[in-house]
Amino acid sequence: MGKNKKKEQILVGFALETFDEEANAIKKLESKNLDLIVLNSLKDEGAGFKGDTNRVTIIDRQHHKEIVELKSKRDVAKDICQKIVALCSL
Repeated sequence: MGKNKKKEQILVGFALETFDEEANAIKKLESKNLDLIVLNSLKDEGAGFKGDTNRVTIIDRQHHKEIVELKSKRDVAKDICQKIVALCSL
């Protein structure tokens, strides 16, 4: 999936990693030809699937990282959407 994406498409993936988090997320980013990958770690207290908060790292094609500190999942989603909108305007 993603290898034959159209020029106007923006692909975002999500990775839940338990070890070598960033390295594994970057491998997925590259192998799936993604524009962004959102990395979740089970190691972060208050983050993950069981609560109302999350902390993620957003990594782009150039491997630039943006750490989204612990906040509500709604606000994390807004941050992800803002990154996608920024990519659309390039």
